[in-house]
Amino acid sequence: MNWISNFVRPKINAMFSRKGNSETLWVKCQSCDSMIFHKEFAQSLNVCPNCNYHMYMSPKERFLSLFDNGVYSTIDYEFPIQDPLNFKDTKKYTDRIKDAQKSTGQKEAILVSEGHLGGMNTIIACQDFKFMGGSMGMAVGNAILEGVKKAVKNKSPFILFAAAGGARMQESVLSLIQMPRTTVAIEMLRDAALPYIVVLTNPTTGGVTASYAMLGDVQIAEPNALICFAGPRVIEQTIREKLPEGFQRSEYLFDHGMLDKVVSRKFLREELIRLIYLLKNQPPPIRGKITEVDGSNGRDT
Repeated sequence: MNWISNFVRPKINAMFSRKGNSETLWVKCQSCDSMIFHKEFAQSLNVCPNCNYHMYMSPKERFLSLFDNGVYSTIDYEFPIQDPLNFKDTKKYTDRIKDAQKSTGQKEAILVSEGHLGGMNTIIACQDFKFMGGSMGMAVGNAILEGVKKAVKNKSPFILFAAAGGARMQESVLSLIQMPRTTVAIEMLRDAALPYIVVLTNPTTGGVTASYAMLGDVQIAEPNALICFAGPRVIEQTIREKLPEGFQRSEYLFDHGMLDKVVSRKFLREELIRLIYLLKNQPPPIRGKITEVDGSNGRDT
């Protein structure tokens, strides 16, 4: 009997293949490679406590961290006909959508919800970069339009969290049409004198940046987010020059006047509450009178 093969090796394999429970999971920072205990990671709103790198946050996690008590209701919107152009590259477009739906648990690349933020009824739309790069297709246009209509009807502020690689190429010109379509929707907010605040997250690029993502009354960005139309690599290859350090990142854009503020995620809820009351020309809520939220899970604290 080989003791190492029959006893030691199975024991070692069992240790590494054993599913981790809620007390043994760790998250690796994508920037500094630090290992973060999952509870600490959730409490810091998916921000590395060592280097302040802001990692991916799903729409549902954002809603829980922002709305009072983490309570909100999802706003439904019309889903267009899938694959109107019968698009196929290495994989069918319909198969790509199914894979994205399976991996994210969402029907499309955006969620729109309604709830109270600092006591004020607010509509928040949030793109999900994990769903086909948060790409803007007909469904995203429908979602933003539906959210704006709800905001106008209820006289509520509209906040949008942008995260996208641009327009969805599988829908060709139908996706590009969403640029003027969403721009018209934003004008509906302007006509109704309602606040429109954009929070740019990493990354926000392409046709999204060229339309609704840069039309906010106030433009906020999370730290070190890539915000651009064409990426730095494409620009460098075109002009054959080395770009400045941090080019097209939040801090660079703020220094050059394209953003109003760069806000860390832990201060974002408080900042948004202050802004919606300011833009609605209403006195800010008294601290302690509004429900605080534990950003890790949306429960009362």
